Amino acid sequence: MPGGRLSEQERQQIALGVADGLAYAEIARRLDRPTSTITREVMRNGGPTAYRADLAHRATERRAHRRRQPAPRAVEAPSVADGRDAEDVREFEEVFTTVLMQSGMPKMMSRVMACLTITDSGSLTAAELVERLQVSPASVSKAVAFLDAQGFVRRERDERRRERYVVDDDVWYQSMMASARTTLQIVETARQGAGVLGSGTPAGVRLENVARFLDFVSEGIARAAEQARDILYVKAGTPAGDRAEPVEER
Repeated sequence: MPGGRLSEQERQQIALGVADGLAYAEIARRLDRPTSTITREVMRNGGPTAYRADLAHRATERRAHRRRQPAPRAVEAPSVADGRDAEDVREFEEVFTTVLMQSGMPKMMSRVMACLTITDSGSLTAAELVERLQVSPASVSKAVAFLDAQGFVRRERDERRRERYVVDDDVWYQSMMASARTTLQIVETARQGAGVLGSGTPAGVRLENVARFLDFVSEGIARAAEQARDILYVKAGTPAGDRAEPVEER
């Protein structure tokens, strides 16, 4: 199996495979590369809907050039523990950020979310985020405000009274429940509109159908999220095959 960086010709084959709707595993098989290599290549360069071989190749060359340049003394790269490869961690952070952006999350919010998620502590201060992401304090503040409102992060004070931004283990549960509550607001508004426009009119019927559909979906999401949190939640250090016992409601 060949190693090293992807060539421009290989990237052209990846672009053709993506355009033809091939699975990443099939593209990897044709190029005799690991599937993870193809997945990472596509996701860090625009994703399946925007991947272009020429742009991806130039972006890779720019990143390689930046890595060859000495880092400024004022900025220290975060230490990487547990024998992790620093470059692999950095590349994964880029991929995770891209996936979050493709889900609809704005870029800065995606960067902050990815940065928090890959830390073992699951928490960072504003100053630490500014240093790691090399952005302004205002950018971090705006991103955290958005993530907090969406249920992705919470704020707490540490022993030095500094505000820390925390990604809880059940962050996606909290986010989905926040989304379900927002959807219920749309349901109520749609039903109000149906009453204003008249239940027998086409517009009224349309809004009532919207309300019924979203109400059903929202209830299903909330129920599934509750069940998944109780059944599938795994604590750090617990083997992947071992599931935590459901939490008994009191």
